[in-house]
Amino acid sequence: MSGPSGAAPQPAEPGTGTPIQPVASLDRTDGYLGPAGQAAVAAAARATPARWRLLVRRPVFWVGAGILLFWVVCAVFGYKIVPYNPLAQQLLDANAPPSSAHWFGTDPLGRDVLSRVITGARDILIITPIATIIGTILGTALGLAMGYIGGTFDLVTGRLVEAFLALPFMIIAFLFVVAVGSSVVSITVIIGLVFTPLIARTVRAAVLVERHQDYVPAAQLLGEGRTRVMFAEILPNVMPAILVEFTVRLGYAVFAVATLSFLGFGVQPPTPDWGADISANYINLTAGYWWQTLFPALAIATLVTSVILIADSIEQVLAS
Repeated sequence: MSGPSGAAPQPAEPGTGTPIQPVASLDRTDGYLGPAGQAAVAAAARATPARWRLLVRRPVFWVGAGILLFWVVCAVFGYKIVPYNPLAQQLLDANAPPSSAHWFGTDPLGRDVLSRVITGARDILIITPIATIIGTILGTALGLAMGYIGGTFDLVTGRLVEAFLALPFMIIAFLFVVAVGSSVVSITVIIGLVFTPLIARTVRAAVLVERHQDYVPAAQLLGEGRTRVMFAEILPNVMPAILVEFTVRLGYAVFAVATLSFLGFGVQPPTPDWGADISANYINLTAGYWWQTLFPALAIATLVTSVILIADSIEQVLAS
């Protein structure tokens, strides 16, 4: 285009450049947003509450949440609501079947099974969520680094993760417990560390998909470092996969704690524990004392089922 006199515009004198027109604004994560990007962010903001509304409308979610809430109440208030002291031995009432006095019967030492089942929820509901959180944090950080950095780091770390996962989960946990002991703290840390490569593999797969999206090179062009790109740009977009992985691993953690206790490497007697009680009493099934094993087993099954129902509901809502 020509100026008012029809001549071509002349370059400006050095130091007298025309004012620079502002470009599209930066969002709060410092990523470039054009009109389409701003519309996408607005749509996502509207969609997030809608997803949670879909979640709370699912009856399966409320069934799982109700069962889980019941066991949380037992874990917090168990010793205050049980009818008997779970550690008190009444040998005259040993192996008593379920009755109005003992709803779930008694064990070979005369201890009330109902009281031990209710109070046995405490340690398992302390260990499992903390262990899963540890594994999720470490696995997420490792998976982000593997998926985003790639190259030799991803190759070497990936081979180590595959070698680790080649061994059965419980064998690894068992070996760690034998090496460091079976306190509540050690069991919590061990399960979290064992979950780390499992979660890292899932996060890595999600990051590989996100790494090639347009917002990643845009953030790089703006001068953002690797750490900020991974945790400020990519992490929010892989959070659905991490959330589902967390809930699934929570169910696995319940089985892990119960199995270690069953093998004698978990919470030690006489502290009430579902796995330990099953281990101590399952031999009595042949004698007809079924209640001593059935009710702790049902406690494990209901807790795991509640977590699975919640995880399934979250996964279906996020996938919709």
